[in-house]
Amino acid sequence: MSTLPVLSSRPRLAAVVCLLLIAGSLHGATQDSPPQSQTPRQATAERLRAVTAAIAADPKNATAWATRAALHAESGEHALAIADYDALLKLEPERAEAYDARGSQHFMLGHIGPSIDDFDRFIRLKPQQEPWHWKRGISYYYAGRFDEGRRQFEGYQTVDDNDVENAVWRYLCMARDVGVAKARDAMLTVRRDIRVPMKEVYDLYSGQLKPDDVLAAARSGSPSPEALNARLFYAHLYLGLYYEVAGDAGRAREHITIAQQHKIGHYMWNVADVHAQRLRAAAEQKPQEPN
Repeated sequence: MSTLPVLSSRPRLAAVVCLLLIAGSLHGATQDSPPQSQTPRQATAERLRAVTAAIAADPKNATAWATRAALHAESGEHALAIADYDALLKLEPERAEAYDARGSQHFMLGHIGPSIDDFDRFIRLKPQQEPWHWKRGISYYYAGRFDEGRRQFEGYQTVDDNDVENAVWRYLCMARDVGVAKARDAMLTVRRDIRVPMKEVYDLYSGQLKPDDVLAAARSGSPSPEALNARLFYAHLYLGLYYEVAGDAGRAREHITIAQQHKIGHYMWNVADVHAQRLRAAAEQKPQEPN
């Protein structure tokens, strides 16, 4: 999936630097990047200390709350990010992007209902963004609101018809609602998605290829280790989802678990992570059969 055309959850560097200057943590420096001796983790920790000091000095500093929330989100501290977005939205209840960012953080913690609520609030404030909001479509899927998910992905098709993932998620929603055969017959047409192995994923869901073909395509050529990791992530994610709606729970769990192990810096990895955690929770709650 592409990035939504709204502000991302990562802080804008200018805002971070501004707050650091206010807090005095740069000691008069004007460089945007941390010293070479600092690790990324140390740089983030320094920024967090600075912005926390700015919040303490002025609890109504909305920019400081937004920056710290984004820093927590970037660090994977989803609960802390949500708490800061809560504080920000008390100060600025019409700040649309904060609802969108908080919704993403809720999803990453498996809070499906609250993620939809926040995405809905964002769209009410920015209605022009509704067709772009594939994240809400994915939340609809996990909420079991399959018809709403289908319609969300059909909306996305009107603004981007080059995305295999969008066609696949619509298929998944339809398969849950009307069955695999009807979903396959109604696959959206994708003009061109050059990412490997998206063409093979599309052909798999269309009934033209087998699962092994997707994995073969992912490993083809001589990709860099980073590129291969990303290819295998997407291959295993969509194989897991394919098997799940086909009723093969064992293979679905196998591939989703492997996808979770191929971590990438994209929201879709969080989708695999949430899915894997839901599968584990369901397995733990399943009654044990007597010996």
